[in-house]
Amino acid sequence: MKKTVLATVALAAAVFSLASCGGKSESKAATSSSASSSAAEFIFNNGTEPQSLDPSKIQGVPEHRLYMALFEGLVSYDAKTNEAVPGVAESWSLSEDGTVLTFKLRNTTWSDGTPITAQTFVDSWLYYLAPETAAEYAYMPAAVIKGAEAYNAGKAGKETVGLRAVDDTTFEVTLVGPVPYAVDMMAHYSFAPLPLHAMEKFGNDWTKPGNFVGNGPFVLSEWLPQDHISVVPNDKYWNKANVFLSKVTFLTIENETTGYNKYKNGELDWDTTVPLEMLDEIKLTNDYHVSPQISSYYYELNFNNPILADVRVRKALAKSINTQELVDKVTKGGQIPATSFCPPMSGFTPATGNPYDVEAAKALLAEAGYPNGAGFPKMTVIYNTNEGHKKIAEYVQQEWKKNLGIDVELSNMEWGTFLEERQHNNFEIARAGWVGDYMDPSNFLELLLSTSGNNDGRYNNPKYDELIKKAATMPAGAERMQVLHDAEELMMTEEQALIPFYYYVSQNMIDLDKWDGWYTNPLDVHPWVGIKPKR
Repeated sequence: MKKTVLATVALAAAVFSLASCGGKSESKAATSSSASSSAAEFIFNNGTEPQSLDPSKIQGVPEHRLYMALFEGLVSYDAKTNEAVPGVAESWSLSEDGTVLTFKLRNTTWSDGTPITAQTFVDSWLYYLAPETAAEYAYMPAAVIKGAEAYNAGKAGKETVGLRAVDDTTFEVTLVGPVPYAVDMMAHYSFAPLPLHAMEKFGNDWTKPGNFVGNGPFVLSEWLPQDHISVVPNDKYWNKANVFLSKVTFLTIENETTGYNKYKNGELDWDTTVPLEMLDEIKLTNDYHVSPQISSYYYELNFNNPILADVRVRKALAKSINTQELVDKVTKGGQIPATSFCPPMSGFTPATGNPYDVEAAKALLAEAGYPNGAGFPKMTVIYNTNEGHKKIAEYVQQEWKKNLGIDVELSNMEWGTFLEERQHNNFEIARAGWVGDYMDPSNFLELLLSTSGNNDGRYNNPKYDELIKKAATMPAGAERMQVLHDAEELMMTEEQALIPFYYYVSQNMIDLDKWDGWYTNPLDVHPWVGIKPKR
């Protein structure tokens, strides 16, 4: 996510188990303003202004949280495990050869009463895959649906895509092979139903209050840019009996200290970020929750830059960063230093990567023609507004100067601008974070496909593409995991397509003595259905 994030604005996530610690903070207001209200309003810090509310135009964690309030796909996320649970589809079945998924849909409608049918999903997914839509995540459905890749590339017509409305409530999807993670990945917004009738009627204004049409547990009620977005229950939602919040307000607070102070003062019910400089204090509260998360923090490298196109330079940059020191002295939240992009998962061993070795890094840079950094051009690292990202960038800047003798500048950008610069390949080195959308290595490794809309650095290796596509056609098991491991060895160890720093740990502030239905989980994805005040 999950793009999102793709890029996440919080220093949060990882792949090992930590427990919440300490006693109740004495400085926090005794009663949350919303938890104490019979109206059960819920206020939280979403971290930044969203890129969009249109599922075909989003890619980040803040946008994903809004998506889960406003829309629902065939399946949704289990609040504890993040595995797929029924959404618009009440059930599904798989053909004997594992290549055809058949979904049985509920009788549901959009928030304006327009019916949602199997044809709605056919039309929505074809819209998302259409080359002219240019959806960042189109590579995800393109990787698993038969014929979708060719259609997305403009090489075939939409009639070749393996989607069929058998009748109003029966939706059939033909896969490229026995994709073991297909149903879980369909909780992602790249498989969302889209209100095409509202999009056609209002154009780009369809996501504004008054025009908005969704099918999730909530509908849009207010949007004050750079301040907040509020949503209220959708009375057309099929599972409205389990929607207990009368209003959810998404605040746009990029400064982590400001967010934390609002939480302590009882102005927030959930803070999705924590300021590093206050971490020692925060760790002493029961409201602080640290848990495993399948996600990675890394720097993207622009392969269209002639200097960074040299693998020796890329390896030198990676091998000169002491990631253990970074997590011990800078992030200090329990993150795991990494030399691979994909975190460890059940049955999967990450690539070896290129570990910290200053002498080897110096030798590689000299071999590339820049002994002790002589003649190396000044480059810029871009990152989105966040104190944590700034501290990491400053550490990297110092390490490259000390170990390699090279200078880099740092450029802080507003979230939307930052995403635009990355998407248009208008950078040299860029901060990035990827939070898993489902628990399979493919969700990470598909980012580096040459056809991926999230491949901002433009890494391109036909052999790598071939391995990832081969894995998508294989059944679950050791052989498939070995193919994915081989692909990451090629991309990371041999070619250093990006610079991994660590696997996150999720860090959240929420008083679970007051709120029920919110759980720590592997993807740090929290469905809004079921969250309620404890009585």
